[in-house]
Amino acid sequence: MQEDNRDAEIVRGCVKWFDPGKGFGFIVSDEGGADILLHANVLRNFGQSSVADGSEIVVEVQTTPRGKQALAVLEITPPETPSSSGLADLAGLDPQEIAAAPVRPARVKWFDKAKGFGFANIFGLAEDVFVHIEVLRRSGFADLQPGEAVGLRVIDGKRGKMATEVVSWEAAMELPRDE
Repeated sequence: MQEDNRDAEIVRGCVKWFDPGKGFGFIVSDEGGADILLHANVLRNFGQSSVADGSEIVVEVQTTPRGKQALAVLEITPPETPSSSGLADLAGLDPQEIAAAPVRPARVKWFDKAKGFGFANIFGLAEDVFVHIEVLRRSGFADLQPGEAVGLRVIDGKRGKMATEVVSWEAAMELPRDE
C-alpha cells in the first residue's frame, strides 16, 4: 500500500530521546507543539540504527489520527559537546589531523552501551578498532548493533586503533575513502 505524502511537512527539531531497544523515540519541533514519533524503520531508511539524544534533526512529518510521526529523515546534526569532554587518547592531537583521517568501511563487532564501548573491524585489517561511547555520541549515534556497517575515522591510540568519528554507511559511501 502506497502512503499518501501530500500532506507531509518538513520539520526541524531536536531528538528528545530515542531507544533502539524499543524501536522508537520522539522529536521536539523547533516550532513547538506535540512531540513527533520517530520510528526505528524511518531512521534505518536514513542509514542509522540509532540517534543521539539532543541531535538536531530535519524530518518529513505527517499528521495521523494518533499524532505526528516522521516519514523520512532528511538530515541529522550531532549534538554539541563541550571541548572539555575529550578522551585521553584524543587529548593533545591536532583536531585538523583527526578530521583529515580517511573514512574507512567497517562492521561493528560488538558494542555495549552500558559499558560505554565496543569494537569494530575495518575491512582488510585484522586489528580491532576501539569505539568509545563518547565518540559515538559526538558522531550523533546512541548505540551500535553487531554486524552494522558503518564508516570510521581511525587513529593509532595509546592502546591500539581507535575510532575518532562514526558515520552511517550511506554517508561513508559518499565521502572520499582511503584506497
